Amino acid sequence: FLSVTEDLVRRRAEHNNCEIFSLEEISLHQQEIEKLEYLDKWCRELKILYLQNNLIPKIENVSKLKKLEYLNVALNNIERIENLEGCEELKKLDLTANFIGELSSIEALKYNIHLKELFLVGNPCTEFEGYRQFVVATLHQLKCLDSKEIERSERIQALQNYPELKQKIREQEQAFLLKRAREKEEAQIKMQERKDKKQKQMESELGFDRQHPDSLQNKENYQTEGDREQETWRTAADDDEDRKFWEEPTPYTPESRLETHRYIEEKRRAKENTRESKKREKSLRALVTAEGKVLNVNVPKLDFSLKDDEENNQIILDLAVYRYLDTSLLDIDIQPTYIRILVKGKPFQLVLPEEVKPDCSSAKRSQTTGHLVVSMPKAREIILAKQKVSTSIKDSYCNALQKNARSRQVEKLEVDSSKYSFPDVTKIVHEKEQIGKGPIRLQPEKITKTKRSCVDLQDNEEV
Repeated sequence: FLSVTEDLVRRRAEHNNCEIFSLEEISLHQQEIEKLEYLDKWCRELKILYLQNNLIPKIENVSKLKKLEYLNVALNNIERIENLEGCEELKKLDLTANFIGELSSIEALKYNIHLKELFLVGNPCTEFEGYRQFVVATLHQLKCLDSKEIERSERIQALQNYPELKQKIREQEQAFLLKRAREKEEAQIKMQERKDKKQKQMESELGFDRQHPDSLQNKENYQTEGDREQETWRTAADDDEDRKFWEEPTPYTPESRLETHRYIEEKRRAKENTRESKKREKSLRALVTAEGKVLNVNVPKLDFSLKDDEENNQIILDLAVYRYLDTSLLDIDIQPTYIRILVKGKPFQLVLPEEVKPDCSSAKRSQTTGHLVVSMPKAREIILAKQKVSTSIKDSYCNALQKNARSRQVEKLEVDSSKYSFPDVTKIVHEKEQIGKGPIRLQPEKITKTKRSCVDLQDNEEV
């Protein structure tokens, strides 16, 4: 059975910043709750509690909610009013469309002195003779019953006939309780028959005898040959079963309501399982052949472009992923000869024209278009001719500068070529230079300057 969980309460407490200890109002309607618990421990400050349209069979675990003013448990499976004595501030109680037949159980509400409104429409007890008079005479604090105001004269008249009313109500209650006991027995027998029938149907669907294991192989072969016919047969059988279930007359009881809910839930789960199985079958698409050949696959049907970037010696894949798709739903697997990308579980696989380096590859996501760009460096490195030409130009230019510098230095030297076959370094004097510097420093100083200029020219990228 489904009960109230802390996660459910926190999700329904968004208006209170998901804090439940100070929660004053909460709505837990249509949550398929079958047991009411924990609220008296977690939410002591509750004033308004909505629990309509669930499967709650009994009012319980709310007696510690001292500040509770309004309790709505309409459209549930409640058969008796109880365990509300501790709700001292209770002013309004809605029990519409339940299964309350024990009308005398309203006497438990005498202790709720602040109770002003009570709703019992749609319960079996409202068909009792003298129902309204009995409630009016029993609960003196009530101001309104079933959306109709209680007048003073109505209460006085009900109190005058109260002993007779009480006796009539007791007799009708006994008859109703006997009827309910029979309904419970019939519902239990019917449920057991349905279980046995379902068990037999499952055994027949298996279609093999345990004593003859060969029949299992025959059954599997039959299923592989006629899967489509079997599926259509099952659909027709399900439709027939649905028609029988909904057309079969059943009494409106807590058991039948619970059985209907279980049936609907079972059908819903069966549909979900079939959808999941179909999705799995679709996802098991062949990506590699039996011979080991990798296939090109585009299950998500996305546009893409594959570019060979020769300048940077890499291959670039641009995949047009959905713009608002979360990146966590993408799974990239790069291999030396192919790339595989799972987009929400759907595979995109592409064979690469050249072998790449998976370890050096990178993937980026565009913030504007959402496209996935994967850069994959090639395994074979290529040295471009452009780089060689640029280095040779730099070297030749540097050598020319050195030659020009040397020729200029020779022209500046004052040497008598008739007396010396080679320049006499000791008699070299630079014009307008101080004698203290010494003539020997002149030539090496200029050479070093030219070398530095050469180094500067080599590092200059614009040349």
